[in-house]
Amino acid sequence: MLKALKRLFYFFLFLLFLYILLSQQNNIARFVYPFPYREIIVSEAAKYGIDPLLIVSIIRVESSFKHTARSEKGAEGLMQIMPETGFWIAEQLGLESFSEEKLLDPSVNILLGTWYINNLLQQFDAELYPALAAYNGGRGHVKRWLDDGIWDGKRENLEDIPFAETRSFIKKVEKTYMRYQQIYSGEY
Repeated sequence: MLKALKRLFYFFLFLLFLYILLSQQNNIARFVYPFPYREIIVSEAAKYGIDPLLIVSIIRVESSFKHTARSEKGAEGLMQIMPETGFWIAEQLGLESFSEEKLLDPSVNILLGTWYINNLLQQFDAELYPALAAYNGGRGHVKRWLDDGIWDGKRENLEDIPFAETRSFIKKVEKTYMRYQQIYSGEY
């Protein structure tokens, strides 16, 4: 009898643990997939009709939310923008007082990166995969791949992309974007 009560006690303890775990699942997911810089991201994404969850996904993949991140190739800030690209975007936006140091400012970096994603989406007919490939591998490369029939721009043919880093980047952003949609969907 004592053994049966002990088993029953452990069974209810297990059920309580399971209930607590499941009821806190979204909080755990939000801890693992945070949404820092939300106000800036939502504001900038709204200007271009872009899902803010796509932008936060790119930031997570590019810099893990470290606004001072610098890549070996020289990309800087949250959205890992190359200085030359930053100057070009700033010129397109009419930002007169832009300097390379401003790439480390979250507001400026998100402004430039979101504009750039929008610009790439426009160039590639609102197709997400070519735009992401261009964000990582360069618009000139992606245009050549598409024009030369090396890659057709479709998700199912990502392995045709010549740059392993670009293939990996797209897959990581896609996976992260899906998680953010599961966790934060319906909040905008």
